[in-house]
Amino acid sequence: MLYRHGDVLIARVPSLPAQAKKRSGTILARGEITGHSHRVQEIGAAQLFDFKLETFLEVSASIATLVHEEHKPIELPKGIYRVWMQREYSPAAIVQVRD
Repeated sequence: MLYRHGDVLIARVPSLPAQAKKRSGTILARGEITGHSHRVQEIGAAQLFDFKLETFLEVSASIATLVHEEHKPIELPKGIYRVWMQREYSPAAIVQVRD
């Protein structure tokens, strides 16, 4: 299952990497230009983890709502997800998409 929330992509995965470390807060990504953020709305519904350069989200509640000021909310069911920022390709460079 793959979800898209603006420039954030979210894919369901079977498990967290064994060495993943908890991250504080539930902000998946901050907008560089607008200052808005992609975040889980419900307190205590989800936990973020980092492993190397990857980000993971564990939804422990039955549903976690992902919100952002410029996008419609989406609901993620209970489970584990890998989260990454969309990138753009040009012959000069591969760059991260910015809000």
